[in-house]
Amino acid sequence: MEEAGSMNIFFVYANKLVTPRLTDSILPGITRDSVLALAPQLGYEVEEKDISIDEVLSDIKSGTLTESCGTGTAAVLAPVGELFYKGEKNIINDNKVGKVTRDLYKRLVGIQYGIEKDVFGWFDVAGKI
Repeated sequence: MEEAGSMNIFFVYANKLVTPRLTDSILPGITRDSVLALAPQLGYEVEEKDISIDEVLSDIKSGTLTESCGTGTAAVLAPVGELFYKGEKNIINDNKVGKVTRDLYKRLVGIQYGIEKDVFGWFDVAGKI
């Protein structure tokens, strides 16, 4: 697994966010980097590693993969409710937005709109991202 369309992909295992490590074929997105920085502040572990489709499908079936989302500039964080592979539909989190995705989205958008404190210094001196 590398991406979800043109978005960086994340998988959630309990309180841990897992995303593919950067390679020559994975775009190092700003939103991806923002999620990796925000997650520990919200109490979530992060891990960047190689992830096979077989591993992901097995983890969906066992229930250890609890949610998934894609990150990108326009979408910010978009939940991934199913993976369709080799003619089989694999549903993630009953095709609903998960708590981790919701928490990260709320915090990131809150920082973008000035509702949440920017502890990272992402705003420039003029107060714009």
